[in-house]
Amino acid sequence: MKRVAIQGIAGCFHETAARRYFRDEAIEVVPCRSFGELFARMAGDPALLGIAAIENTIAGSLLPNHELLRQSRARIVGEQKLRISHVAAALPGQGLDAVSEVRSHPIALMQCGDFLKAHPALKVVERDDTAGSAREIAESRLCGTAAICGADAAELYGLEILEREIETTKHNFTRFLLLADESRAEAFSEPERIDKASLLFTLPHTQGSLSKVLTVLSFYDINLTKIQSLPIVGREWEYRFYADVTFGRRRRFRQAVGAVRPLTSGFRILGEYAECTDPAL
Repeated sequence: MKRVAIQGIAGCFHETAARRYFRDEAIEVVPCRSFGELFARMAGDPALLGIAAIENTIAGSLLPNHELLRQSRARIVGEQKLRISHVAAALPGQGLDAVSEVRSHPIALMQCGDFLKAHPALKVVERDDTAGSAREIAESRLCGTAAICGADAAELYGLEILEREIETTKHNFTRFLLLADESRAEAFSEPERIDKASLLFTLPHTQGSLSKVLTVLSFYDINLTKIQSLPIVGREWEYRFYADVTFGRRRRFRQAVGAVRPLTSGFRILGEYAECTDPAL
C-alpha cells in the first residue's frame, strides 16, 4: 500500500486531494504538522510519497513550498486540483441559531467573509487547521461552537453540517503536487501521458534575459502556464524562476530544454507529469 505524507490531520483538504489522486486504490496517509515536516519525513524515508499545495486561485502561490521543493530530493510526479468548499458544522442537534462561536484556520475564515458578515454575533476564533477545528469540537464536545471546515472533516469527526458552500468565492481551487523521492520518481512516470513539466532556473540581471527564454519556449510550441520569480538572497537583482509549461509533444519539449539551458544557470526539471484534467472539479 502506498504511504502518502500530508500537511494537516485526517479529514483535511490535503487528505482529500491525496485520495482523489489515488481514487482507485487504498492509501495510508501520514499526517504532518507542517510542510517542513512533510519534506523532512520524505527525506528520511525515500519510500514515502508526499502531496503538497503549491497554489490557490485566491491566495496565489505558496512561496515557501517552492523553496522546500528546490532544497529537497523530491520530484513532481503528478498533480491534483481540488475545489475548496467550506461548510459550517457543529455537534449534532444544534442549529445555526444555537451557535455563538466559530473556529477555523485564518485563511478559511477569510474565504468565508460574507458568511461571517451575515452572522455578526458569531465570535471568530482562529485555529491552526480547518480539520483540527472540527476534531477539537468533537473531542471536547463543545456545544454552541461551529467549525468552518471541509465536508470530509465534518463527516469524519461526526459533526452535523449546518450550512454548505459558505465560501464567498465559489471559484476557489487549490493545486496540489504529488511528490516522490528522486530515486523512485521514474516508477511513477507514465511516458505516454506526460504533457506538463515544472522548471527551475536563474537568469542574469541583463536586459531581455527573460524575454529570450520565453521566445525560445514559444518557438518550440511550449505553453507557459505559470511563472513565479523569487529574489536570490545575497545576489542583488538576480532572480530564481519557477515555471510550469505544457506541451503536445515531449520531443519538442526536450528540444526546448536544450535551447533554454545555455541562456540560464542552475536549470533543473523539477518534474514531468500529466496535467490534471479531473472531471470532478
